[in-house]
Amino acid sequence: MAEKKILIVCGEASGDLNAGALARKILELKPGAKITGVGGESLRSSGAEIVFDIRGLSVIGLFDVVKKLPRFFALKDKLLKLAQIEKFDLIILVDFSGFNLRLAKAINNKIPIIYYVSPQVWASRRGRIKTIRKFISKMIVLFKFEEDFYKTHGINVSFAGHPLLDIAKPSMTKRELLANLGLSDNKTTISLLPGSRKGEIKYILPVMLASCSKILRSMDAQFIIAKSPQVDWEIYKKIIKTYGLEVKIVEGKTYDCLNCADFSLVASGTATLEAALIGNPFVIIYKMNPLNYMLYRPQVRLPYIGMVNIVAEKKIVPEFIQLKASPKKISKEVIRILKDPAHQQELKTNLSRIRLALGEPGASLRAAQIIVRFLN
Repeated sequence: MAEKKILIVCGEASGDLNAGALARKILELKPGAKITGVGGESLRSSGAEIVFDIRGLSVIGLFDVVKKLPRFFALKDKLLKLAQIEKFDLIILVDFSGFNLRLAKAINNKIPIIYYVSPQVWASRRGRIKTIRKFISKMIVLFKFEEDFYKTHGINVSFAGHPLLDIAKPSMTKRELLANLGLSDNKTTISLLPGSRKGEIKYILPVMLASCSKILRSMDAQFIIAKSPQVDWEIYKKIIKTYGLEVKIVEGKTYDCLNCADFSLVASGTATLEAALIGNPFVIIYKMNPLNYMLYRPQVRLPYIGMVNIVAEKKIVPEFIQLKASPKKISKEVIRILKDPAHQQELKTNLSRIRLALGEPGASLRAAQIIVRFLN
């Protein structure tokens, strides 16, 4: 019996992380399977053959999409031709819904498709449910409320839990990281997570650094930036230079940066769940091109933007979005929390409950088991 051929397609850093963890478990269960991928370092290190690297592929908003349309069209054509040649037994789409749902339409049920890490249709653009029902063979979701949502719409769905429960763990102690960076363990340490995309960092990092400048006037603090491997060093350095702050930049150690921080400033996205699992206090910040925001915000049906608040179904972490993302407001809130131990403890207690809402450890293995059963 011929071994199974699988194509995995993701397009962003968080998707690559999940795709890599999933691919490792699939290959443990089916060692002879051949996995081809569109991904980054995590998927590559899992044993997949990367046919297209995702660096520079992620987008924010309509205008960014328009600029990169030729690249997306070329990638879609490449994958459709590859599918004809390789005759894949299964395609696994991981997040990256703008591209992946269009790819699913183009495949047009000629190859079974499993979608892992659901498009956020429960928050916006519910018209995509029709596309999912028509072109996706099975959904594997990370949140229990997503399973309930898709079942009400008659879609074949399984809940696997969130892989971050296995991934989001520091590799060293706070003291070790601070010592490695030449930082003091007597100062207040603040970590900045400005996103994983160039466009995000352009808008969010300046707000974070301006906030840090104001915080520094009220307390003796030191700052660390958790750098995305997808973004060049020079982009960070150029922005930092404008603010004249002494900031350490650390690549590939997101969980260590969160773990060593007394407080973190975190861009909205998967990073808010990562920060919640580490458990130290943080605030959520997000800013984008004003025109993109005007187009995007009316589509969102939920009162919160941060995943940690969406999962909690209430605002447990302060959000500073777009016009409200002012350094004055952010620094005032950070200082207020840092000077209030009771408030910090309340935040930590609420964050500990998020872990319980994400299911049990072993999500990547459960997702892989679902996929192998589907293949068999």
